[in-house]
Amino acid sequence: MARQEITVHELVGMIERGELRLPEMQRGYVWRAPRVRDLLDSLYRGYPSGAILVWDTDDAPPQRAFAVGQEGNAFKKTRLLLDGQQRLTSLSAVIRGEPVQVRGRKRPIEVLFNLNHPDQLAVVTDVEEDKDDDFDEDDIVDGSEDEVQQRFERMAFVIATSKLEELPHWVKVTDVFKTDSDAGFLKRAGVSGFDDPIYEKYSKRLARLRAIRKYAYRMDILESDLSYEEVTEIFVRVNSLGAKLRGSDLALAQITARWHGALATFQGFEANCRKLGFDFGLGILLKNLVAFATGQSRFKTVGRLQQADLERAWHESVKGMNFAINFVKNNVGIESSALLSSPFILIAVAAYGHRCQYDLDATEALRLRFWTLVANAKGRYSRGSTETMLDQDLSTINAGSGVAALIDRLRTQVGRLDVVPEELEGRNQRSALFKTMFLAFQKGGAIDWRSKVAISLDHAGAQHRLQFHHVFPKAVLKGHYSSREADDIANLSFIGGGTNRKISAKPPVDYFPKTLEKAGAEAFDAQCIPTDGGLLALHQYRNFLAERRRRIALRLNDFIGTVP
Repeated sequence: MARQEITVHELVGMIERGELRLPEMQRGYVWRAPRVRDLLDSLYRGYPSGAILVWDTDDAPPQRAFAVGQEGNAFKKTRLLLDGQQRLTSLSAVIRGEPVQVRGRKRPIEVLFNLNHPDQLAVVTDVEEDKDDDFDEDDIVDGSEDEVQQRFERMAFVIATSKLEELPHWVKVTDVFKTDSDAGFLKRAGVSGFDDPIYEKYSKRLARLRAIRKYAYRMDILESDLSYEEVTEIFVRVNSLGAKLRGSDLALAQITARWHGALATFQGFEANCRKLGFDFGLGILLKNLVAFATGQSRFKTVGRLQQADLERAWHESVKGMNFAINFVKNNVGIESSALLSSPFILIAVAAYGHRCQYDLDATEALRLRFWTLVANAKGRYSRGSTETMLDQDLSTINAGSGVAALIDRLRTQVGRLDVVPEELEGRNQRSALFKTMFLAFQKGGAIDWRSKVAISLDHAGAQHRLQFHHVFPKAVLKGHYSSREADDIANLSFIGGGTNRKISAKPPVDYFPKTLEKAGAEAFDAQCIPTDGGLLALHQYRNFLAERRRRIALRLNDFIGTVP
């Protein structure tokens, strides 16, 4: 294995010219914007940033597209990037000003540089465990607006916001890379001339930022005489040791090593699912494939499956997933994966449909609906060892025990299958019950209080886009009740963005009378909100929560029903 040092500038150029490509075994681009920010900060400070692993090959193995644009490669010899995709894609996007394409959408990565940052590192990176990368997630910092601004001012790099862009000492990183002239940035920052005390400081910092292009990575190069299968094994081992990739990413590498061209097939079905409202990523489709191929959900055996086995299982798993999506949408009323407490529910439903050859009698269909609703509300796959629970359900299904056995297993896990008010206490918007609450309210005719438009996840326009609203605004509760109490599930309702902004921080005793007059009591009844004036006073907040929990529990039980 050869080694060489290569600069960021050279690597970005190789990507742009098409001299560096991605093999099919690679996952797509998944970095969240804060990770790009932190990468730039590390390179700016000269911190270590890992190595790059590539494979020189004269062959043309299956490839996938970078998330940034590339030219065609006129040369036969190609270097395939095995380790470093997320870093190099991020750097290419920022330095070139090239948007990244993630799940069919293009968007820029906009990072701002603070010309006036402290000389010494002033902010410690927050470590978040067990959190999937998602580029679409916002960079959220807890605290008041003043506290957030103070934190930003201690940082060298921040994800762009419109307010920060207006400040003269914050500049767009991409704009700095586009020119070698400092004049525009210094003038905007208020530097009056060469003798200005901050001229030298800001100039040096801009030069140091541009020097990121000269940052040298160590590049390890695998020889061209290695087979695609052996390179895949190296890829899996490299990414397993550091747990940098999820199991589904490593499974994808092993599957595509045996079944060339499979990625395009997987992505095509993933896109079809997304159009139907079920955007859960390739990982769930691969887990479903493994479940159909092996009868269990873990990826540990996928490397032993041959292409014929994989193709046969994929064909059956697609039929199963189509059944699951259709059943969950039309029989259960869950129209989006956003309303599932876990997408594992779809795998169980798919397996059940396959086991009974998609021939269910009326009672079994009603029982499967009931199991789906309770499993979703109680978080069947959201607690404990989720894969173990899925494997238990797959074993039950494959044994032909029927939905009744699935319901019994669920009862063993969660106890009672109905919902009691005490179960809602202390829950917040991340609870599985919150999703079921939305479904129950939607079925009960819940509407936006001003526009009278029925609540839905897919409204167009910011005015109507669904938001959850604190009945007692957090600003009203602050200093009187804990944040945990303020975010209690019984204090949340569903309204449009425009209505939410109109109410703002008004206490319910102020905005309820006028809203009641215009929307009618039924609009509040649809969301189980008590309108008794005696419960709307600040000191009655806990009593309000208790009464609303009682009403929500009744509504949920009516929505879910009983065992058929």
